[in-house]
Amino acid sequence: MGQRLDHFLSGRLTDLSRSYIQRLVTEGHVRINGQIKKPGYRLKSGEQIELTLPPPKAIDIIPESIPLDILYEDTDIVVINKPAGLVVHPAPGHFTGTLVHGLLAYLRHLSSIGGRLRPGIVHRLDKDTSGVLLVTKNDTAHKDISKQFKDNMVYKKYVALVYGVVKEDEGNIIVPIGRHPKNRKKISVHTAYPRLAKTEWRVKKRFPDITLLDLILKTGRTHQARVHLSAKGHSVVGDPVYAKKKWLLSIRNHKIREILKDVKRQLLHAHILGLRHPKTKNYMEFTAPLPEDMRQVIEAIEKV
Repeated sequence: MGQRLDHFLSGRLTDLSRSYIQRLVTEGHVRINGQIKKPGYRLKSGEQIELTLPPPKAIDIIPESIPLDILYEDTDIVVINKPAGLVVHPAPGHFTGTLVHGLLAYLRHLSSIGGRLRPGIVHRLDKDTSGVLLVTKNDTAHKDISKQFKDNMVYKKYVALVYGVVKEDEGNIIVPIGRHPKNRKKISVHTAYPRLAKTEWRVKKRFPDITLLDLILKTGRTHQARVHLSAKGHSVVGDPVYAKKKWLLSIRNHKIREILKDVKRQLLHAHILGLRHPKTKNYMEFTAPLPEDMRQVIEAIEKV
C-alpha cells in the first residue's frame, strides 16, 4: 500500500498543520488525477496531485493567555525564550495559539510595521526551534532592529545536535541557498534563486555517531542552519524535513539509537542573541538556557 495522502502532504507542506491539510483534502482543495479523495487515500505511483489553497480569510486576532518566558523587557523591546512547538505568528493552519496571540494578551502596544498578523515581529524561529526571540513595542525600535538584521549586524548563536561525527573542530559553511525548485516549502542549496548564506560552526562535544555543535549564523536565511548542516552531511537530529531516516538507522550504538528514536522535533536551539539597543545604542546579549528536552537527550547520551 502507498502512503496516505494527508501524511504525504504533511511531509512536504511543513508550514501547514496536519489538521489543516486534512481539512483542505476533505473540502475538495486537493485532487488526485482530477478526482477528490479522502485524507486516508493511499497514493499510487505516477498519480498527479493538484493542490489549490483557498484565499485567506480575514481574521481577527483575539488575545490569548499563553505562558511567556520573558528574558528581558523595557519600553522598546521584549525578549522571549520561545519553546519548541509554539508558532510565532498566525498563518494557514495556525490561526490561534501563536506567540502573537500571547503577546497581545500580555502587552498593550506592539510595533505595526510587520502588519496585522505580525505585530512586533522582527524575526522568527521555526515552530520546532526553541530559543531567543526579540519583539519590538514601537515602530522606531522595529525599523532600527530590522536594519540590524538586514545588515547582518546581529549576533546569533545556536546549539544543535547533529547526526554523524564531525571530524574537524571548527569551520565555515558558505553555500548560497534558496527556494527548492520543486517544493516551495523547502529551502535548498540547489535553487534557481541562490542567496549568500554563511554559517560558522564549532564542535562542543562528540558522541558515538552524534555531535553537539555551536553555530554562529552570519546571515539570516530561512532554514539556514538546517539546510547548511544537511548539505554538509550532518542534519539536525529530529529534523522532519532535512534529515533522512537512514541517518537514524545508521547509528551503530543501539542505546543511542533508542534515545533518538523518541525525539519529536529538530534539536536546534537559538542560544544567544546580541544586538545594539534601538534607543540607547548599547550592545546587549540575551541568552536562553538549553531547553529541557535537549538537555535530557544529551544527558542520556552521556550516560551510555
